[in-house]
Amino acid sequence: MKTLLGLVLSCLLVADAVRAAEPVLGLPCEGCELVFAGMPAEPGSRARIAPVDAKGEPMTIEGTVRTRDGVAAAGIVVYAYQTDAHGSYPRGNTRHGLLRGWVRTDAQGRYRFDTVRPGAYPMRSDPQHVHLHVVEPGRGTYYIDDLVFDDDPRLTAAQRERQSGRGGYGIAHPVRDADGVWQVRRDIALGAGIPAYLAD
Repeated sequence: MKTLLGLVLSCLLVADAVRAAEPVLGLPCEGCELVFAGMPAEPGSRARIAPVDAKGEPMTIEGTVRTRDGVAAAGIVVYAYQTDAHGSYPRGNTRHGLLRGWVRTDAQGRYRFDTVRPGAYPMRSDPQHVHLHVVEPGRGTYYIDDLVFDDDPRLTAAQRERQSGRGGYGIAHPVRDADGVWQVRRDIALGAGIPAYLAD
């Protein structure tokens, strides 16, 4: 009973935090409120999603966030969450699981995540992916197209066509570096494909 009560109180605290946070843009957006659950007060421009000792193939995600005019955007929060190498979400305090992280872009609009390459969901046809959300301070938050990989055999032609262009192009070409680490680039275009996005 105490566990259930604790869960309810935790959900209420998350709801209160969301009400005090940025509005959600580009609805519908299931789970967008969880972006703020556990977000550090001052994220850096580099963060880990999966721990250093996580099983799987190491991967680095890097990118630059730009305005619709192509100007590098500093101070933008990028939130990511993903499955582990087996395609499961390790249990955490939210349904996004334990493998999640936040970065804030540097003065040149750059960000970086260190993680492992996610596994595809077992018994499903979805390709490997990393979920991404953007928080623009003073404007709002919204999800963007998942980061997916063009070398993934589950990424079909139909799935490629379903890329909506939310936040720019989400299909990346992973390349292994000399140390065997997957290098992936996901640049982000603020507001691209987001309904009712209000430009300054």
